[in-house]
Amino acid sequence: MKPFTAVSIQLTTTNRLDENLAQAGALIGEAARSGAGLVLLPENFAFMGEGDRDKLALMEADGHGPIQDFLAGTARKHRLWLAAGSVPLRSRVPGKIRAACLVYGPDGDRRYRYDKIHLFDVDVPGSDETYRESDTIDPGDEPGLIQTPLGRIGIAICYDIRFPEYTRLLSERGMEILLVPAAFTARTGAAHWEILLRARAIENQCYVVAANQGGSHPGGRETFGHSMIVDPWGQILDRLEQAPGVCGARLDADTLKDIRSRFPALTHRRFH
Repeated sequence: MKPFTAVSIQLTTTNRLDENLAQAGALIGEAARSGAGLVLLPENFAFMGEGDRDKLALMEADGHGPIQDFLAGTARKHRLWLAAGSVPLRSRVPGKIRAACLVYGPDGDRRYRYDKIHLFDVDVPGSDETYRESDTIDPGDEPGLIQTPLGRIGIAICYDIRFPEYTRLLSERGMEILLVPAAFTARTGAAHWEILLRARAIENQCYVVAANQGGSHPGGRETFGHSMIVDPWGQILDRLEQAPGVCGARLDADTLKDIRSRFPALTHRRFH
């Protein structure tokens, strides 16, 4: 892992694909001008409809489509690593998509695909909010981990972050940086977002780069925002509130190595 600047992009995505891609493109350009080597977009960055089934109309074949072409071209234009929250890709299951985080290199070539594993099927306590992602999403089954010149990067999409056994598996396989693209709701985000991100950073002694949706979306959904970057000691290096924007920080291999050597908790584990 070599030092570089990582940037999280926060959006308030709507049901207008062209407008969403334009806003994402503008903020990626801002990140590039700040010297970003890696940019992370939030979950559902390209589209959030009034109903869960609306996204099925935008599903793309793996490798081609307006969203994927935008990502490849933007990564190539700015010569940076671009991780795209979730893209609705065609599934083998009729009427469902795969929610895929796609990673592109500075040449615009796609280097990795991770399909969201844990699906948000919950009734949020203390509210009338109900979510059933399994109605429209076909879950993946392969952990998300990619080796890059920037370091060994793990991926957890939104609800994945609630499962420490998943991120521990990534840690055992050498993860140094965890990307968390998300669309955390306002209620669950206020209760758990920061706690979960900092806990995953501390227990795995890794950097966490988290990009969340923030604001009001079609259909009345409210998301929490507060995208942030956390270091391996659990300190927040940069964060946003709820509006669209960028936050960034320098990720340094020396800091990672120093914390892991001085406080070698990962080597003290008794159960595997």
